[in-house]
Amino acid sequence: MKTHGLSGKARVAAVLGWPVSHSRSPRLHGHWLRRYGIDGAYVPLPVRPEAFPRALRALADLGFAGCNVTVPHKEAALAACDAVSDTARAIGAVNTVVIRDGRLLGDNSDAFGFIENLRQGAPDWRPLAGPAVVLGAGGAARAVLHALLQAGVPELRLVNRTRARAEELAAALDRDGRLKVGDWDEREALLEGAALLVNTTALGMSGQPPLELSLARLPPEAQVTDIVYSPLETPLLAKALARGNPVVDGLGMLLHQARLGFRQWFGTEPEVDAALRRAVLED
Repeated sequence: MKTHGLSGKARVAAVLGWPVSHSRSPRLHGHWLRRYGIDGAYVPLPVRPEAFPRALRALADLGFAGCNVTVPHKEAALAACDAVSDTARAIGAVNTVVIRDGRLLGDNSDAFGFIENLRQGAPDWRPLAGPAVVLGAGGAARAVLHALLQAGVPELRLVNRTRARAEELAAALDRDGRLKVGDWDEREALLEGAALLVNTTALGMSGQPPLELSLARLPPEAQVTDIVYSPLETPLLAKALARGNPVVDGLGMLLHQARLGFRQWFGTEPEVDAALRRAVLED
């Protein structure tokens, strides 16, 4: 490992959120900066919602290379950037900003992070293997659905506790009739014949209610993934493992989504490996 130094020429990036103390991004990017011996820094910046547009614009004046944007600023960033990618516009949120010649260029790497995590953790999974069942209709679900639609999954079954929200999301994303909405009380029946099950809800996360879901109708070869990574093995993943389903935990989505920004801010393609996972999970 090279020595990590910081000079007056250092490239600097940040994560903006309110609050931002919970973010693991500084630990993640800090690990990469040390590993590759880059003259750079990545800092957490707590920014109140009403100050967000001014703070984002100020980063350009301060010479920042860019930033990540986390809750509750992702939608506001979409409006605040000078230009946004097609992916960010489709997902309706920006989580990565690159500053180039004083302009704020917004992107969203969550869909990329989700698919790359699946590819790394489940190399045998194929988009054309069969239907995917997605639980939840929040911002994370939007990124996951976009990723799966782009990957070519033939049928998507979206289930949310509030059906109207799922219907709204389906109307925004579905272009060719592949996205079907089901009722929450149908969620177990919809597992029939599925090749992939994705939980994007907070159910099963530490401090949250459990996800009540029987997997009896899920095919034994179906891939199961949970975007929650606290705990790393959620009750859903434990239940899937116990019946023999292959699983992928949610930490990799966080790690892989960070690659796009790091590459553009610091000029190095970073690697997601066991050492990075350990560094990010350390308390």
